[in-house]
Amino acid sequence: MATDQNKFQAIISHCKEYGFIFPSSEIYDGLSAVYDYGQYGAELKKNVRDYWWRSMTQMHENIVGIDAAIFMHPTVWKASGHVDNFSDPMIDNKDSKKRYRVDHLIEGFAETLDADAGKALIAEMEGLISKDDFAGLKKLIEDNKIKCSVSGTVNWTDVRQFNLMFSTEFGAVASDNEDDNKVYLRPETAQGIFVNFLNVQKTGRMKIPFGIAQVGKAFRNEIVARQFVFRMREFEQMEMQFFIRPGTQQEWYAYWKEERLKWHKSLGLKPENLQFHDHAKLAHYADAAVDIEYNFPIGFKEVEGIHSRTDFDLSQHQKFSGKKLQYFDPEINQNYVPYVIETSIGLDRCCFMVLSEAYEEQEVGTPEKPDTRVVLKFPAKLAPIKLAVFPLTKKDGLPEIAKSLIADCKKNFYCYYEEKDSIGKRYRRQDAIGTPFCVTVDHQTLEDGTVTIRHRDSMEQERIPLTAVKEMVMKAMMD
Repeated sequence: MATDQNKFQAIISHCKEYGFIFPSSEIYDGLSAVYDYGQYGAELKKNVRDYWWRSMTQMHENIVGIDAAIFMHPTVWKASGHVDNFSDPMIDNKDSKKRYRVDHLIEGFAETLDADAGKALIAEMEGLISKDDFAGLKKLIEDNKIKCSVSGTVNWTDVRQFNLMFSTEFGAVASDNEDDNKVYLRPETAQGIFVNFLNVQKTGRMKIPFGIAQVGKAFRNEIVARQFVFRMREFEQMEMQFFIRPGTQQEWYAYWKEERLKWHKSLGLKPENLQFHDHAKLAHYADAAVDIEYNFPIGFKEVEGIHSRTDFDLSQHQKFSGKKLQYFDPEINQNYVPYVIETSIGLDRCCFMVLSEAYEEQEVGTPEKPDTRVVLKFPAKLAPIKLAVFPLTKKDGLPEIAKSLIADCKKNFYCYYEEKDSIGKRYRRQDAIGTPFCVTVDHQTLEDGTVTIRHRDSMEQERIPLTAVKEMVMKAMMD
């Protein structure tokens, strides 16, 4: 079995070999921290996205979805605080000119220490970050003789802030003042929800408490993007902003913490691989914040954040726009700016999490005939392919029966047909893709209308009626 670091590299290789995730523009040597989803990765990503969307908008009668534009008026980002505050502390090595995010540099060094020393170093770092003590962070790096991975020296610049937003020019008319045409690629999807708060509330006749959900692309000019799709410069977020009456934020914050943890467990994740991590330093808009972390092969890392954002966002947009963003609450006969509880999850990280949980290398042979397989144990509802159908031979009408089964099922879920190679090799390919069910149509099918269905996880096979296949797969997708 793979060690953690080996497993991490094995997952990356597997994703490329089997059509899940490719380095972007690979024929031109790629683009740092940008990835393309292949045919099976795109299906997996869509399935995770759809599952989240249904869990929010379909299963909650007081949550609706929108799709806001990526480009927004530049004042939006001034109001939200991103222009002034959306920064990470960075440091450069004077010899190699390599730039590091300070927390990543220290965390990487902490991983080389024993557990207690590493935890103590991280705790000291978090305390300094929470106070914006940049001089203290530099001293911490120097005192621990943390070296640049390229030059091997400890010759560091001062720590300073680095704004993560991408900017571009909007429109075709040149201007003497560059700021006149400057717009930003959004670093989060949340602001598109806040500026549409009244549009949705009034047209949907929504009553507080209610939520607005959105899935969409976001962009951050990370100082050092790393660790496969865990940290990218172009990524996808699934966010929900839940608008509530001021003074009720603690109970709703607690509710959404537990609700979101349940959702993660419903993906088939082991409870011991999930944990809460309270923020050491709160963002400027929050009065409480916690991350849901997953135990990736690279350790426990954030997948989702739950934040009590107070009334900061709506109040700021009300101030900068000059438009009232208030709600009249008939139950207490008052106007107020609602408070907000946010749930924000990275779709790409979520896919990586599902892949990490699903990936297994197994010894499946016997002492006399050893054999191995790599299998992705996706829940059926998330698997890119739900059913693969194989005719035993290319003759005697078996392909026609197999294709007829595909035609009957593909309206309900994604199917795959294959007639090349031995049945064993076909099974192994589907195991590697994560297909939960494989059906073989053979000559007995011609006699009694039954087929052999093979279960991915147990590799057990059974004969069932051809007519029962679709129902079995659909039942598994509901679990």
